[in-house]
Amino acid sequence: MTPEGKALKEQYQWEAKVQWKRPILTGPLSMHIRFFFGSKRKRDLDNQNKLVLDALTGIAYEDDSQIDELHLYRHYDKSAPRIEIELVPTRMAEPKWAEQ
Repeated sequence: MTPEGKALKEQYQWEAKVQWKRPILTGPLSMHIRFFFGSKRKRDLDNQNKLVLDALTGIAYEDDSQIDELHLYRHYDKSAPRIEIELVPTRMAEPKWAEQ
């Protein structure tokens, strides 16, 4: 990880620790991440998402392997760039074909 990436991950962890007031979640989770960028500069959502998932490990959930469902959204807000995250416990059913 680059020094810039490491610094950004640490910033995300600090923000998560300040804002997350609940116990660490266990079990499977659905996650919605809304990125509000300050400009329309080209960005890869996949790279942004990996940092967020890693940063929340041990703070909001035990491990990012708990994420069974992931939704990413790109928005623009020049006046208030931010990341909004929603975590929802899920109980994913086994697909019908898995029972055979």
